[in-house]
Amino acid sequence: MLHLTDLRGQTPSTAELRRVLPRGGVDVASVLPTVAPIVEAVHEGGAAKALEYGERFDGIVPASVRVPAEVIAEAEASLAPRLREALEAAIDRIRAVHADQKPAEHTTTLAPGATVTERFIPVARVGLYVPGGKAVYPSSVLMNVIPAQEAGASSMVVCTPPQTDFGGWPHPTILAACALLGVDEVWAVGGAQAVALMAYGDDTAGLEPVDMVTGPGNIFVAAAKRLVNGVVGIDAEAGPSEIAIIADKDADADYVAVDLISQAEHDEQAASVLITDSEELAGAVDAIVEKRAAGTLNAERAASALGGSQSGIVLVDDLEAAIAVANAYAAEHLEIHTANAADVAARITNAGAIFVGPYSPVPLGDYAAGSNHVLPTSGTARFNAGLSTHTFLKPVNFIEYDKAALGEISEHIIALADDEQLPAHGESIAARFAGETEA
Repeated sequence: MLHLTDLRGQTPSTAELRRVLPRGGVDVASVLPTVAPIVEAVHEGGAAKALEYGERFDGIVPASVRVPAEVIAEAEASLAPRLREALEAAIDRIRAVHADQKPAEHTTTLAPGATVTERFIPVARVGLYVPGGKAVYPSSVLMNVIPAQEAGASSMVVCTPPQTDFGGWPHPTILAACALLGVDEVWAVGGAQAVALMAYGDDTAGLEPVDMVTGPGNIFVAAAKRLVNGVVGIDAEAGPSEIAIIADKDADADYVAVDLISQAEHDEQAASVLITDSEELAGAVDAIVEKRAAGTLNAERAASALGGSQSGIVLVDDLEAAIAVANAYAAEHLEIHTANAADVAARITNAGAIFVGPYSPVPLGDYAAGSNHVLPTSGTARFNAGLSTHTFLKPVNFIEYDKAALGEISEHIIALADDEQLPAHGESIAARFAGETEA
């Protein structure tokens, strides 16, 4: 079922690895011509246009863009006790991790009277997108809202698609998750039009624009985020889910197989990749994947993902080569199933999140590890990080020099300004000491 890439006996370069490794992803640029008119129409026409597109794509128009408080309250009241307990447990863990992420203000004293202080100022208003297509994702509410709250964002709106099954309001579980977190502003808008409405707002409808848009979504959401980037900040352009697993001969083939399947059920374009130096394990995992994937609830979706060119098994000579492959692949989620998992994990430099050992599977991180599940995809973990409290904080430097401290460095500033042929820069410094003579 899984395609095989045999790299044994080779020492491929990073460039070669990027060419030969299984890789999913989406071509966001290909849908920009489709999405750009939607974004522009919502920019010009506001909520009315967003609802018009919502009717076309979601098949229903909600009674209002903003979900009424009583609808949110009713969703929370009707939440099943088992699900409420699960959400509350996840909230506690996610909040604990993200509260600890907040950095402390610090001051560097460079000389008497010369200080630079770095403070972390929260983004004031954030727009958090929660998809609602093939599945219901209350976990995405938690993963977006909690870090923004812990950063200190003073205002936020959750945008999620209206549902025909619920009278045009978003799914009740999504609304209940918002209620548990104290979020009372929810817009029943989905897709590219939601991103545009969050970016531009609508004064007539009383919808305030945001400063940053975060959250996963399909290719059209990703394209809309690219188009509004600069008008607002964005976290990243999310692609299909991906998992890579480094495993040696002692790994449990059943654990590896079910973890590969767990991500394949997300989407037909999801990527599941095993990297191993054991031909025997590779064969065992492939056989288990084929058998177990056929019996899952989302069997057709999982089969498409697992049989696609974006998924496969990569055979290597040893763990050294496996680490090199994993760093070149830069997976969204990387599991390590080896005898020395912690040591291998310490050598990984490129991954959205690293799951160490057989009892730290990706679904743990998807829901209740405390870490965030909004992570960089399509190899962008080489330079991007996942969503965190840091995402919603702006480090700002406060520079404070007194006259003596400025005088001490003034000649160096003037010399640099002269060299760059920006004499007014130097004159700005010199003006503060005009008429003074050296003692």
